[in-house]
Amino acid sequence: MCDSEQEAVRCDTKAQLTGRGCTEGEIISPQNDQTIDKGESLSESFNNQEPIQLSPQKISLRLRSGSPNTFKVSFKRVEGYPVDLYYLMDLSYSMKDDLENVKELGKDLFAALKKITEHAQIGFGAFVDKTVLPYTNTNKEKLLKPCDENDQQCQAAFGYRHVLSMTPKEDDFKNKVTEQFISGNLDSPEGSLDAMMQAAICGDKIGWRNSSTRLIVLTTDAGFHMAGDGKLAGILEPNDEHCHMDNNLYTNSAEMDYPSVGQLAVQLEKNNIQPIFAVTKNVEDVYKELSQMIPKSEVGVLSTDSKNVVKLIESAYNRLSSKVTLTHDNLPDNVQVIYTPKCKHPGPSGETEGVCENVQVGQEVSSFCTFQCTSQRDVHKSNTLTVTISTNCECQCSDPGPSGHTHCRGKGNVSCGICSCREGSIGQFCECDVGGKDEPALRASCQRHNGTECEGRGDCVCGRCECHTTEGGNSYYGDFCECDDEHCEKFQNKLCGGNGNCKCGKCECFKSHEGSACQCGVSEEGCRTPNNTVCYGRGTCKCNRCECKEGYQQPRCQTCLGCTDPCQTKLNCIECLGFESGPFKKNCSEACVSIHHVMVDQSTIQSKKCHQKDSEGCWINFNLDHILKEIQLSVLIRLPPDCPAPPSIAAIISGSIASVALIGILLLMLIKLVIYTKDLKEFKKFEIEKKNSKWTDGVSPMFLSATTTIENPTFTGE
Repeated sequence: MCDSEQEAVRCDTKAQLTGRGCTEGEIISPQNDQTIDKGESLSESFNNQEPIQLSPQKISLRLRSGSPNTFKVSFKRVEGYPVDLYYLMDLSYSMKDDLENVKELGKDLFAALKKITEHAQIGFGAFVDKTVLPYTNTNKEKLLKPCDENDQQCQAAFGYRHVLSMTPKEDDFKNKVTEQFISGNLDSPEGSLDAMMQAAICGDKIGWRNSSTRLIVLTTDAGFHMAGDGKLAGILEPNDEHCHMDNNLYTNSAEMDYPSVGQLAVQLEKNNIQPIFAVTKNVEDVYKELSQMIPKSEVGVLSTDSKNVVKLIESAYNRLSSKVTLTHDNLPDNVQVIYTPKCKHPGPSGETEGVCENVQVGQEVSSFCTFQCTSQRDVHKSNTLTVTISTNCECQCSDPGPSGHTHCRGKGNVSCGICSCREGSIGQFCECDVGGKDEPALRASCQRHNGTECEGRGDCVCGRCECHTTEGGNSYYGDFCECDDEHCEKFQNKLCGGNGNCKCGKCECFKSHEGSACQCGVSEEGCRTPNNTVCYGRGTCKCNRCECKEGYQQPRCQTCLGCTDPCQTKLNCIECLGFESGPFKKNCSEACVSIHHVMVDQSTIQSKKCHQKDSEGCWINFNLDHILKEIQLSVLIRLPPDCPAPPSIAAIISGSIASVALIGILLLMLIKLVIYTKDLKEFKKFEIEKKNSKWTDGVSPMFLSATTTIENPTFTGE
């Protein structure tokens, strides 16, 4: 390895290393290693011991990253393998007729199981729905008897009840089922997912055996509630996937929401339980969609009275047991596996599972599993096969003794071809003495903004970057190896379009070309304006197109939509140049030196027309032809200015006097009218009062004659 090469070049394909002079003994190439830790033979039949249906049972793989390894896994269905069947029945009122038939099916059900295996067990459970509104009538009397008043045999409302644990005795099943009566609820969907969840996780109460095919047969004529439906009853706590059974009743039915389909599918798979949905025709489609989300499940259609349930279970079991699926549990992200089944009726190869259909009892099938590891050590486990995977990344080197090696300038030891320097020395060959500085300080001087040492293109030697060679054989350069002459922009798949040189990641074009990739010939034809300027002096011509300054618009940078209106900004100069007036009258030649103006009677050119009022109130009309280099104007000023005539003083005075006189006359007439109106009103009032007055005919007491009264003082009246 040359001093200018990075250490990573030692890792390459065998052919490349050999071509660079490495001998066979100097090349280390780890290979995959496979060890079968446990590979017992497959069992022929069940003999009350744990049968072996999958071989091997344990295997260890030591894989090189990216290198696949394939091994064979064999499976044989054991004859007479035990079956545990849990009959889970909907006891809502609509299933009344079905319950009566199920009570008589015990004998037929056991006979069907005996055809499959001599080691069969059966259990029984029942469900309705949560005993809260709006699912169940919570009236006290209705909770005790949710059926019709005419039904004498009706049990109290309940969510899920475990009735019979797994038993091989036919009489036990018949007696327990006979004791069951119908119940009831309000809505159509039932709490079947609640019941299945408890039946799956309460294994000690149900009586599931460790070595058995576990089946749950769900019989119902209605749909199901699922996660989120509990909110209707104010139940917000999600299902915790734990067993809550007390006295064979699901105790948390009213406190915990229904499980989701995903939660149920996980628990069924975790406990190796295969559900069979025996449902009526009206809900067949609903449960078929549910079956697609629950692995290893089957759907069968019940007759209206459930008389065909035994035949349905038998056919569903045959479909489930004849399908062999080899899959895995949680596979780590950095491990890939491909299953290739080898049997008479194989499914397609895939990364999730290997499937063989129509497998008979005693028939041996196999699948080739290809594992590939992409990173560090991981362990993969399944129920019957454990695969332990570790990566084989360590180099198996025969290094010289601990004394200082000449390859490391006598200041370190060689470890798989790389120098491990002693304290006080650093570098690829331990050639740099640290001195008074520590190693982090030296390495920091080789880091630019992003903190990568020498941009990943060189080695930091004694605080300075020694750059590597590029893929094309040239060298990186620069203080931090940040430059190379091989990664510039391309045009027509050529570096710098073949019209320039690549320098530190940027194209330096020949004189005849320009552009970021030297893709354009030098020309200004597309940027020329009618007055023979380039982009009107407001931009630069690149690749025969104008690149305008901010605000100006292509294609020629002639207009500026966001700029101030030049008619207003240049008005003062137009006024002083054309008419020697305005604010710039005294210093017009200095303030308006950049404006070239011409006085005309009428303008015929097509340019920007301006109509502005000057400081004296006159309207000035002028044309701005164009602006050169942003500050030079060519202006045509039309003569004369449009000044309005001055007002007539005599007319104003006469008009004012006439107006005052007219207003005075009108005012007097208004006052006279008001007085006249008031007098007229008073006169009319007087006339009315005069008509209404009444005069007496008596004589005034002032004009009466005098009277004389004579009295005799002695007269007594007798």
